[in-house]
Amino acid sequence: MRYRELTIEGRNAVTEAFRSGKTIDRLFVLDGCQDGPVRTIVREAKKHDTILQFVSKERLDQMSETGHHQGVIACAAAYEYASVEDMLALAQEKGEPPFLILADGVEDPYNLGAIIRTANQAGAHGVIVPKRRAVGLTASVARTSAGALNYTPVAKVTNLGKTMDELKERGLWFVCADMQGTVMYDVDMKGPIGLVVGSEGDGVSRLVREKCDFSASIPMKGDIDSLNVSVAAGVMAYEIVRQRRMA
Repeated sequence: MRYRELTIEGRNAVTEAFRSGKTIDRLFVLDGCQDGPVRTIVREAKKHDTILQFVSKERLDQMSETGHHQGVIACAAAYEYASVEDMLALAQEKGEPPFLILADGVEDPYNLGAIIRTANQAGAHGVIVPKRRAVGLTASVARTSAGALNYTPVAKVTNLGKTMDELKERGLWFVCADMQGTVMYDVDMKGPIGLVVGSEGDGVSRLVREKCDFSASIPMKGDIDSLNVSVAAGVMAYEIVRQRRMA
């Protein structure tokens, strides 16, 4: 299956994309442009919490496929996002305690795609990503997921910490993948759970880490100090699978 990055160019096309409810991950606008239609598009982007980038005409010209961008280019998701409620409903439908994976600040599309693929194989009910400082559902993510995006819902939320608070009220607890945490074999990861993994460089952000109930680490026997985030997510996810099978 081929996935194409969907870019929308031109003022009318971008305006209609917002009005139709299409998910726009990122909007590039000509820096300094004050035309009325462009200001309207910028207002729509802010209303939908779309990531805004003001760039030079040269940058827009390089990005443009049509040569008629009129100062605006939007990048739409290759797949539609789900809601967190969709994930909880899926868990209920399967008669299983919810198992969610939260990717905090993962910016590499190949890592996010691999995490979604792992989530599907490990039986997670969904993946949650933040709107900012993280990759969205690009064509590269879709390709790397190897079809898992057809079956595993992905939600994009404005505030990961607030979402965690709301899920705690629904009975979930959260474990953070952290090299300084308790060895994962000694952490009880059964029941309704959210596994939180962090960005490629900085790991889980401080504010999100403080929302977690426990930190768990993967035993390291080699000469380097960490695993790739998608590999770490896979190892931790399958420890959750193992513990659930033993319950």
